Amino acid sequence: MTEEQQSPELLGALGAEQAADLPYQQSALDAARVVAQGAAVVAAVLGAAGLSGWVFGIDVLRRGPGAGATMNANTAVALLALGISLFLVARGCVTPWMIAARGAAALAAFVGGLTVVEYVTGVGLGIDELLFRDDTVRVATEVPGRMASNTATALMIGGVAALCASSSRLPAWTSQVPGLAVLTLGMLRLYGFAYAVPELERFGAYTGMALYTGLALVLLGIAAFLARPDQGPAGLLMNAGTTGALGRRLFATVLVVPPLLGWLVLAGEDAALFGTRLGTALLVCGHVAVFTAVIFSVLVVGRRIEVAHARAEWQVRQNELLQAFMDHTPAVVFIKDLEGRFLAVNTTFEESLGLSRERVLGRRDRDVMPPGLARQARAADLAMLAGGTPVQREELLTLPGGPRDLLTSLFPLTTSSGKPYAIGGVVTDITERVAAQHEVRRAHQRFLALLESAPDATLITDGHGTIAMANAQVQRLFGHAPADLVGTQVIDLVPVSRRRRHSAFLGAYLRQADPKPIVLDRGLYGLHSDGSEFPVEVSLSRLQADEGTLVFLSVRDITERRQVEAERAERYEEHRRIAHTLQHSLMGEPSRLPHLSSAHRYLASVQDPGVGGDWFDVIPLDRDRTGIVVGDVMGRGLEAAAVMGQLRAASHALARMGIPPGELMTGLDAFVSDLADQLVTCVYLVVDQSGHEVTLCSAGHLPVIVLPPDGPARLLQAPVGVPLGVNDSCCGGGVPFRQTTQPLPPGSTLALYTDGLVERPGTDIEAQIDILAHTLNDALKGVPPDAESLDHAADRLVRTLIPETAKHDDDVTLLLIGLPKPDGAGHRSERVSPRARGVSGPK
Repeated sequence: MTEEQQSPELLGALGAEQAADLPYQQSALDAARVVAQGAAVVAAVLGAAGLSGWVFGIDVLRRGPGAGATMNANTAVALLALGISLFLVARGCVTPWMIAARGAAALAAFVGGLTVVEYVTGVGLGIDELLFRDDTVRVATEVPGRMASNTATALMIGGVAALCASSSRLPAWTSQVPGLAVLTLGMLRLYGFAYAVPELERFGAYTGMALYTGLALVLLGIAAFLARPDQGPAGLLMNAGTTGALGRRLFATVLVVPPLLGWLVLAGEDAALFGTRLGTALLVCGHVAVFTAVIFSVLVVGRRIEVAHARAEWQVRQNELLQAFMDHTPAVVFIKDLEGRFLAVNTTFEESLGLSRERVLGRRDRDVMPPGLARQARAADLAMLAGGTPVQREELLTLPGGPRDLLTSLFPLTTSSGKPYAIGGVVTDITERVAAQHEVRRAHQRFLALLESAPDATLITDGHGTIAMANAQVQRLFGHAPADLVGTQVIDLVPVSRRRRHSAFLGAYLRQADPKPIVLDRGLYGLHSDGSEFPVEVSLSRLQADEGTLVFLSVRDITERRQVEAERAERYEEHRRIAHTLQHSLMGEPSRLPHLSSAHRYLASVQDPGVGGDWFDVIPLDRDRTGIVVGDVMGRGLEAAAVMGQLRAASHALARMGIPPGELMTGLDAFVSDLADQLVTCVYLVVDQSGHEVTLCSAGHLPVIVLPPDGPARLLQAPVGVPLGVNDSCCGGGVPFRQTTQPLPPGSTLALYTDGLVERPGTDIEAQIDILAHTLNDALKGVPPDAESLDHAADRLVRTLIPETAKHDDDVTLLLIGLPKPDGAGHRSERVSPRARGVSGPK
């Protein structure tokens, strides 16, 4: 089988009903029909010639060459009618002509049949010389005008064959087998003429068959056999497969070889080259040799059939695998022939159109699709075939299930020579993908709109600092068009002298495992296209996208803010100097006593630097007695400092009058009560060095710590009254302030402080006081309480209780008083530390 015979193009050339039958070449079928028509026409011409001989009395037209039987007039009419009938059948004429064909066939069968009846019954029916009187009788046994018995039989069978061939409802073999019988009867007459055997002209002593009649019968038999070449026995010979090729070879061998061998043997015998027995032996040997060659040729063809069958089975398996693959593919897959008929479709195709595969295969687009969709599909197929290359396109089509976005791929299926024989197509539903793409585009547009609406210059870079996108505000800030910055390094927007620092910082940020968005405005500068530099604030964040790391930088010019901050800092510093001066003037300079060593620390709150409500004072009363006061006005700022200044002045004046501590507190309480919404804690001590005792009174203040020279630090026991400003002075009642006198041996150290030193959120104030006492004990244990040791102790106490003085949000006052031991000649002179000579500023 040739490549073209195996090509699926043949399936497309025939209808769906032939696709499941033997393969045919349309050109071969057309040629067979032409042969049938030509044979029928020649047979009709021979019949017409014989009839003309009777009409015009031309003997050569009736008899043919040589002395032999004459074509009877009835025979001529029957041959003419039968030739016309088979011509019309082979041509496939429409119904009116087909009726004429059947009438002509019936006439031939009727004439032949009546003659057969005459031979069988021996009764003349009066039809022999119905048309013409027979003047050619030469044999006594012949009946005038009667056709030969074998001719009558052949015409009757031929008429039946023509009638069967004209009906498509009857199987093809009902016309083809009788046609072969007519062909055989005609061949006998031709063999008799070829071999000079008169006995083959007639049966017994009856009238013989004319030579023209035998030739006409052969042609009529061929016409009847080939009238329907794609069906029946003729279909076996005419199919384009191996069966047809093998059948045609065997049929040609049978028709040609035996007659030729027989003729050669007879010719040898006639020439006296050998006798009858030798001739028979030669005939048999020739048949054996010929048919042996035929057998081996058949074996070769059979081998090809086996190979083709194996290939076909393999192809079937491949087709099954391909079909299974197609059926499990979510896309619509189909294969068409060049005429647009569907050869294969998958399950998705069936589901999309709502049609079963059996209703689709073998039909065209217009048979299974809506008209508009079918026209689009066919136009796309023709355009692809015209271009000769695969085509892929996206389109919106309206399917039975509604409009869908489809990606259609069309490609030609070609033979090894490159000739297309079919069209393959894959249609993928991309409706969701198209919708997603539209949403991505809309989201991108929204993102661009958001980016452009940002008030600050916004840059988007990759993980290496290459700018990928910038908004319009970049041009206002840096003087560069956004499009010009894409692809450049973001570090180029930084002054050259600062790039190394900026680049190192950006790299450190990106190396973090999970960096959080940050805002930076310290030491960052931008570079304008004109070369000017300006301070910037940068909001920095990172996004891990599919295409890699993206860094978002929002840059803002803070030149005006820096100017405002500088002005504010200048004003703040001026206010701080004024507040410090005010605080110093209000608190005054504590007295420097040669018989008492002291050290003090004052830390103002970071919220109001230099200004607070804490105060302390050391007041000399006489040679052996010294008054010491520490107070804390609740609140901060200038108001608290003003109240503090008044109380310090009042307490100093009252103490210099020699008023005992209890009465001094009562006087201060009356003074504070006259101030609106004020609350003050205070403690006042009178140290009597000659009596080695101390008298004190506390108005809600923290306990005083005493460190004896021979023991650990402890709290100085004293009754604690209410803070100043709590008693109702107008009614003369309230809680009285009580004083107490405690022994105080020489060499002792007193620690007075405000709550800012020991009070912390989330801590126990008593625990903090214990820490203060233990730290004081450790700092001065075994050390005489002179000015230098007290100064070092004050530093240690502040560091221990306030590790971060820069973040402390309350006023702190600490006062250490050391009582020297007697040296036999009066009191020991004090070495005053430079830090103890005045009020210490914030530490």
